[in-house]
This record gives sequence, structure tokens and C-alpha cells, in this order.
Amino acid sequence: MRTSWVASSVALGALAFLYLPMLAVALFSFNKTRHGLSWGGFTLGWYARLAQDPAILEAARNTFLLAGVSTLLATLLGTLFALGLERHPFAPRVRAFLEDILHLPVVTPDLILAAALVVAFGFLRAVSSLFEPGFLPMVIGHVTFQVAFVALVVMSRLRSLPKELDEAARDLYATYPDYLRRVLLPLLTPGIVAGAMLAFTLSLDDFVISFFTAGPTSQTLPLIIYASTRRGITPEIHAVSTLVFSLTLVLVLLGERLTRRSA
Repeated sequence: MRTSWVASSVALGALAFLYLPMLAVALFSFNKTRHGLSWGGFTLGWYARLAQDPAILEAARNTFLLAGVSTLLATLLGTLFALGLERHPFAPRVRAFLEDILHLPVVTPDLILAAALVVAFGFLRAVSSLFEPGFLPMVIGHVTFQVAFVALVVMSRLRSLPKELDEAARDLYATYPDYLRRVLLPLLTPGIVAGAMLAFTLSLDDFVISFFTAGPTSQTLPLIIYASTRRGITPEIHAVSTLVFSLTLVLVLLGERLTRRSA
């Protein structure tokens, strides 16, 4: 009983440590007082000012466009990777090697991955100016780490499906495209959607890789927030941080619910 009480207390303390700072940011985004910690009354004015700030609006457009494009590409590539790895008869050593490679972007620090991308784009710029810092390198950079997360989620869903489905499809003379379209993909849809939401969330919140690959006209909300905090935190930054956090939280909860439903 005592152990259970201690574990619950530690869990609640950890949650408070994680979310109380964000709750404070959300609270001050509704504070009329521009500077200081004193409460000056409730207002929605800082959110209204965001809609009139061209820099914030452009950054928001870049952020969602980048997250949308990279998520589509990562979902397609990650799903294909999972299907190939789980359904292709690889030798055990080859399969283990591919799975190790798949986990590398998950465990590699963002700073190292970003530095590697800078070096790679430096070589590619000698071939084409398309790889100058800007939107295309940012999409490529985000896809490099999103693919692994999508593939892992889809693979977990694939492994929960009985392998007899393949044999049943062959017994019924179904071609592989028909089996994929009518049976496998519908069963994988919850996992694919959950992986896509996770990838979108990771792209939405990413700072390090965006910082290393962004150009002058491709600033995102995390970059704008970082630049603004160096000049002094304002209520507008509290407001935009609250909006980004709220959207991320909603996507994470939806993805977690879909994953549970898949299980």
C-alpha cells in the first residue's frame, strides 16, 4: 500500500513538473499586463494581435505547410518500409540490420542529425541550387526522422495481424494489389493514421533541424518563438506557445487513442 502511495505521488509530481510551466504560460497569455508577473485582468487581446502580425502569420503558414508535406511523404515512405520489412522474406541477419537502421533516427540526437544534414546539403548545393537553405531542405530534413516513427507504428500494427491473412488471400486467388487494397490497408489504417499524427506533431514542434536548414523566407513558429525570447518574452509569445502546445496535445491524444484502438 505504501509503495503504491509513493508511486502515485511521484507520478503526480512528474506530471506537475511537466505541465505546470506550460499552464503558467497559458495563464499569462490571458493577462492584460504586458510586463511583470502581476495579474492585470483577463483579455483575449494578445490572441487578436497574433492575427494581425504578418511575421507570425507567415511563420504559421510555413509551419503547417512544412508539417503537412513532410508528413505525407513520411507516411507513404514509412508505410512502404514497414510493409517491405514485415512481408518480405529477408534473411534474419538482414532483417535485424534493417531494424537497427530504422531505430537510428529515433535514438540519434537531433543536433547530430542536423549537422549531418548540413554537410549533405553542402555537397548537394554543388549540384543544384535547389538545396540552398529553405523549404525543400527543411522538408527533406523532417522526413529523415519522421519516416522511422511512422514505420515503427505501422510495423507494430502489422505484427498484431494474423499471418494467415496472406494465406487466406492466396487461397481465394486474390492478387497482391487486391489483397493490399481491400484487406491489408483497411486493417492498417488506424496505425497509419496514428503514425501520421505522430509525424505531424514532431514536425510541428521541431526546432533543431529547422534551425539548421531554414532560409530567410522559411521561418517557422518554433524559430520565431526562439528569436523572440532572446529579445524578451512578450504576451504574444505566450499566446502562440499556448496555441502550438494545445494543438500538439490534441494530436498526441488522438494518436494515442487510435493506437489503443489498434491494439
